[in-house]
Amino acid sequence: MKRIGNLHCKITDRGNVELADRNARRGKSSNYGVRLHDRNREKNINELIAAMGDLTIRTSPYTEETISNGAKKRNISKLPYYPDLIRTHAESQVLAPLWRKVYPYNTYSCIPGRGISACAERVKKIIRKYDGKPLYALTTDIQKFYQSIDHETMKQVIRKKLKCDGALALLDEQIESHSGMVIGGYLSPQMANLLLSYLIHYVNRVMKVDCVEYADDIVYFSDSKQRLREVLEVVMEYYAEHSLTLKSNWQIFPIAVNRQDRNGRALDFIGFKFYRKQTLLRKHIKQNLCRKVARLRKKGVHGKELRIRISAWLGWAMACDSKHLLKTILKEDYESVLRPKAC
Repeated sequence: MKRIGNLHCKITDRGNVELADRNARRGKSSNYGVRLHDRNREKNINELIAAMGDLTIRTSPYTEETISNGAKKRNISKLPYYPDLIRTHAESQVLAPLWRKVYPYNTYSCIPGRGISACAERVKKIIRKYDGKPLYALTTDIQKFYQSIDHETMKQVIRKKLKCDGALALLDEQIESHSGMVIGGYLSPQMANLLLSYLIHYVNRVMKVDCVEYADDIVYFSDSKQRLREVLEVVMEYYAEHSLTLKSNWQIFPIAVNRQDRNGRALDFIGFKFYRKQTLLRKHIKQNLCRKVARLRKKGVHGKELRIRISAWLGWAMACDSKHLLKTILKEDYESVLRPKAC
């Protein structure tokens, strides 16, 4: 693989840093950190460029925060807008395009133009490929993925693609600033994708096994259970070499034709339940949508306004076979929500 150099000067280029400042503030214009930075914006930019240029910059102290996603709670680490968010955007603007060339075509997390909808379409395409054949899935997850990423391992993976000492020094300092990889860090998902890319490339090119990766959740497909057991051995070996631990909840199972089929079961992945002939919403997403619509209806919200308020759930529902579900939930609002021009 060709290693890329001459990156430090691109990261610290004034135009790149000013662009990073504009990009980092999107949706945060009223944020206290942004307003504080704007009081001395020119001076701050000059100091940031100088500190990154002579490699004296140090990551600011982290602020820990707990966020809740339904029943699941997660601790994230936050950094101030200046200098840290501007810095990471400046690095990402130069490095992300290079790393995206390493990412396999079937990696979907935190990559522009991909995401959950594209990932769901890939899974459906793979399932259709096995029409008329047996179809088994191997589901895997990593134990405390970000927290368990070894710093030296991450540095070596980055050095497979980069050879610029200045850029590597900036990244090394950020990696060392926190145990594992930072949950909530702007560069963390990009580095995590890079860490798993070489495993996915091996499975794609050498083992010729279909798979889909979203963050640390990876699903492998085959018409043979034995082949998936061979894949599992490779996965366990790769994780051990990179100081990662495979969760004990891995499974190999046949994918059912539909929810009435008792000879298999659904693939529960990225918020959907994938069958061979249908795709449904995961139960808790469906429940959240129903509760949200019920609350809005009590407030008298209908039509276009209702569509705006539930747009996130509509994105999930419209990517699967949920027409009947939407008709049941939305009732008289179905036409106006799904076809806003009719409002």
